[in-house]
Amino acid sequence: MDDIDSGSKNLLIIDDEENMRHMLSAMLSRSGYHVDTAPDGLEALQMIERTFYDFILCDIRMPNMDGMQFLKSARDKIRASTVIMMSAYGTIDTAIAAMKLGAYDYISKPFKSDEVHLALKKAEERENLKKENRWLKERIRKMDSEIHFGNMVAKSKSMKAVFRLAEKVAQFNTTVLICGESGTGKELIARGIHSKSQRSQQPIVPVNCGGIPENLLESELFGYKKGAFTGADRDKKGLFEEAHGGTIFLDEIGELPISLQVKLLRVLQENEIRAVGDSKTKTIDVRVIAATAKNLDEEVRKGTFREDLFYRLNVVQIVLPPLRERLQDIPLLCQHFLEHFNIMLGKDIEEIAPSAMSLILKHSWPGNVRELENAIERAVVLGEEQIIDPGNLPPEIGTHPRSFDPDNLFAGYSLKTAQKILEKKLIAKALRETGGNRTQAARLLEISHPSLLSKIKTYNITE
Repeated sequence: MDDIDSGSKNLLIIDDEENMRHMLSAMLSRSGYHVDTAPDGLEALQMIERTFYDFILCDIRMPNMDGMQFLKSARDKIRASTVIMMSAYGTIDTAIAAMKLGAYDYISKPFKSDEVHLALKKAEERENLKKENRWLKERIRKMDSEIHFGNMVAKSKSMKAVFRLAEKVAQFNTTVLICGESGTGKELIARGIHSKSQRSQQPIVPVNCGGIPENLLESELFGYKKGAFTGADRDKKGLFEEAHGGTIFLDEIGELPISLQVKLLRVLQENEIRAVGDSKTKTIDVRVIAATAKNLDEEVRKGTFREDLFYRLNVVQIVLPPLRERLQDIPLLCQHFLEHFNIMLGKDIEEIAPSAMSLILKHSWPGNVRELENAIERAVVLGEEQIIDPGNLPPEIGTHPRSFDPDNLFAGYSLKTAQKILEKKLIAKALRETGGNRTQAARLLEISHPSLLSKIKTYNITE
């Protein structure tokens, strides 16, 4: 029989018979293994504490600690090892019991050298398959072209561009303005920028400018001195001072009152703050990242937002597209949230049924990623099987389909031409929604897979 290519892997022989240990050690050392031996399970336990063994040949009947006791005691420490049991007194029941405790194979004594080699060769093939499986999974993950930024995942071109810009700007202290609809992930982008910056070891302090009453906002931002107003019985740091050395995230900056916009402008220009009731200013070192769901250009024209503050904030603008404009990210986000809520809620839901995914892809998602996250959390909570079906989704999913504007669809009056143009548009739309998955696209279009392939070729549609 051919020698096994062991690649100098560590192998432990556990047997109370000295002759057996010597014979196996000599034979397997010639095959290229680095071999250690132990006379019983008790000594073997001490050895696996010091050394990792790729393979373990273990007798069942031994003094001090037998093979089955060894398997039980060492179970957590030898999960990555391949264990082959040996015994002259074995039965099928014994073999099954050993397998349940984590053994991979079982050989009966007396055995020929070929039987040992064969068992180890099978074990080698198993290890190679496991490695190949891990490599393939990693390859598929990379081919799926998903990318991460902080706690966000995406693979659409628009979000990749957002991530690249955020990655670049993170290295500098530049002020950043993040724009986008509610629920698109503006705070996650801000936190990602902070985590990749040189300030990452210092705090990021989030402030919801629209969630603090106007009469309290100044003291919250800049702090106050004892006696500055009724109830100010001590000095208090403001949020800007708490963020010293780090980042302050001013969410919903468009809600900031005009009176405070002037003071914020001074902070950005002078890097100084003045606490309420204090006559002195204090120098601070804070990076400002602001976010808004409002159109600040429009607010400037209306006179509700200062133009000079807008330009000071708008050094680098990052615009987050709404979820309805990046449908390719939806399946990836669903999987991301599914895995997250499985862990958080102790569930084991494996996938989303095609019928449920069809509804998810058709929905307009006015609440964007936050709405999708809440929908998946609800589905995981309600799901009783290992697959999410339409009944687990919120009832409004599918009741807000994206609108399709037929205006200027084509010139002329030919129904044949209109049919071709409409078919091409709907096929392209379905492919975008499913991230290029033709099987899912065919389901959405309610046509057969071969028919879809034929139409893609006829209309020369590039995905």
